[in-house]
Amino acid sequence: MKTDIQIAQETVLEPVMNVAAGIGIGADDLELYGKYKAKLSDELIDRVKDRPDGKLVLVTAINPTPAGEGKTTTSIGLAQALCRLNKNAVLALREPSLGPCFGIKGGAAGGGYAQVVPMEDLNLHFTGDFHAITSANNLLAAMLDNHIQQGNALGIDPRQVVWKRCLDMNDRVLRNVVVGLGSKADGMAREDHFVITVASEIMAVLCLADDMEDLKRRLGRMIVAYSFSGEPVTAADLQAVGAMAALLKDALKPNLIQTLEHTPAIVHGGPFANIAHGCNSVRATKTAMKLGDITVTEAGFGADLGAEKFFDIKCRMAGLKPDAVVLVATVRALKYNGGVPKTELSEENTEALKKGIVNLEKHIENLQKYDVPIVVTLNSFVTDTDAEVKYIEDFCKARGCDFALSEVWEKGGEGGITLAERVLDALENQESHFKVLYEDGLSLREKIETIAKEIYGADGVTYSGAAVKELKRIESLGMGAFPVCMAKTQYSLSDDQNKLGRPEHFTVNVREVYVSAGAGFVVAVTGAIMTMPGLPKQPAANNIDVDENGVITGLF
Repeated sequence: MKTDIQIAQETVLEPVMNVAAGIGIGADDLELYGKYKAKLSDELIDRVKDRPDGKLVLVTAINPTPAGEGKTTTSIGLAQALCRLNKNAVLALREPSLGPCFGIKGGAAGGGYAQVVPMEDLNLHFTGDFHAITSANNLLAAMLDNHIQQGNALGIDPRQVVWKRCLDMNDRVLRNVVVGLGSKADGMAREDHFVITVASEIMAVLCLADDMEDLKRRLGRMIVAYSFSGEPVTAADLQAVGAMAALLKDALKPNLIQTLEHTPAIVHGGPFANIAHGCNSVRATKTAMKLGDITVTEAGFGADLGAEKFFDIKCRMAGLKPDAVVLVATVRALKYNGGVPKTELSEENTEALKKGIVNLEKHIENLQKYDVPIVVTLNSFVTDTDAEVKYIEDFCKARGCDFALSEVWEKGGEGGITLAERVLDALENQESHFKVLYEDGLSLREKIETIAKEIYGADGVTYSGAAVKELKRIESLGMGAFPVCMAKTQYSLSDDQNKLGRPEHFTVNVREVYVSAGAGFVVAVTGAIMTMPGLPKQPAANNIDVDENGVITGLF
C-alpha cells in the first residue's frame, strides 16, 4: 500500500497559474512561490469583494480518537467530488504547524487520494506565514523587555507580563523559562514562557482580520502586560504595531495550491483549536466564497470545539452564514467511544457501536441548535461491516440527518460522489436558518455556562478564585461583550479526556481566564490544556529524511 507522501509525489501537478485560471484569477493577481504555490494579491481580494457569495459548507467531526476520523481528508474529497459533478467548488483550509509534523500527529494535508499538494511544502515551510507570525510575536516580546530595561516609562509590572514568546515546534523545556540572567545590561530577570506559534494571539488576529487596516487595529489592542497600577499595556503603547505589520504584510495574503485532482485550495492561517478558534482565515474563506459557487471549509478537532467556535466566534465576527454542515464519523471511532481498545477496532462489535454512538448523537443535537442542515458522513475503512454501516445510517436518518458513506481516501473524488450529492441536496432543498448559540449581551459567566451546558452536556461550571477575579477585571475593562473561546481537551465532550462517549453528571472547571483583546474573544481554560506541546518518546521526526535528489520521505 502506498503512503500518503508517495501518492502525493507521484501526482503530476498543474502549474498554479492554470489552477488559478480555472476560477478566473489571472497571472497578475498571483504572487508566485515557485510553480505550484502562490499568494493571492490584495488587488484581487478587493476587486471580488462585491461579488455575491457562494454557498458555505463546514466540515466538522465527532471527538477525535487515536483511530483517526479523517476530517481534512473528507473536506478535500468532498471538494473534489463536487468538481466531478461540474460544480465550481473551492477549498478553504488551515495551514499545518511544524510541531505536529515532527511530533506524533503528522501533517494536515489530508490522506490517500484526497490530499492538497505539494504536501511536503505545505507541511514544512510553505510560504513562510508561520515564520512571519513567529517573528512578529517575538519582536513584540523583545520590545516589551527592552522598554522595561530602558526606564519603563509605562510602569510595566514585570510580575504581570502576559505576552509570551513563541516557536513553531514542540519543545516542552521552553514552557517555563527565566530570561534576563547575567549582568544589568542583559535585562531584568523574570519568569517567561513560550507557546507554540499557532497559540500566539497574532495567529488568531491575522486569521480574523479583514485587511491591513483591521490587522493593525487588532495588533494594537493586544494586551502584553499590566502596569503597577493595574492598567493594561498594549502593543500600541509600545509603538510596536507598524513593525509587526511590516513583518506580516505578505502573511496576510491567502495562499493558493491544489488537490490531487487540481481542485483549487486556498490555505491560510491555523490558530490552535484548543485555545483559539481553530479555523482558517476570514480572508481565505470570504475570498473562496467570491471565487467559487461552493466553498468547503473545516474547523479544528470535534464539533464541540471546532464547529462551536466557527459558529460563535468566526461567523459572528465575520458575518458568515453557513449553508450546510458535514459531520464526519468512523465506525472505528464510535467503537472506541464504546470502550473497545485501539487494537481491537477492526473486529465487528455492534454492541460497542451502540454504546459509543451516543457521542455522534450529542454532536448531531449540538449542530441542530444552530439550525443548519446536517449531513453525516461515515469515513469508510476496509474493516467496516455492512451491519455496522447500516446501524449508523439508520441511527442518523432517525434523527433527521442525511447520511452518506465516504470512500475518498481510497478513491479520491469518485469516492465522495454520494456525499457530494447529499450535500447538494441539502444546499438546494433545505434552508439554513443559522443562528449563534448565545447573544453578545450575556455576561461572560453566562456565555461560559451556556457552552458548557448546551454543547458539552455539563451540569454546571466551577471557577478558580483567579478565574473569578480575572472575569471581573475583563468586564471592568469593557470587554464583557466578547464571545468566549473555551480551551478544553478535544478528546472528550467534558474537560476530562478520559470520559468518552457522552459523559453525564459532570461539571466543567475553569481554572484560568484571559482576554485576547486583539482577536476579540475571552479564553476560558479548563483541564490540563498545554500551549507548548512536547515531543513523544518516538517522534515522527525520527523517520523523516531527504535523499540526494531532494526527495523527502517519512512525512505523513
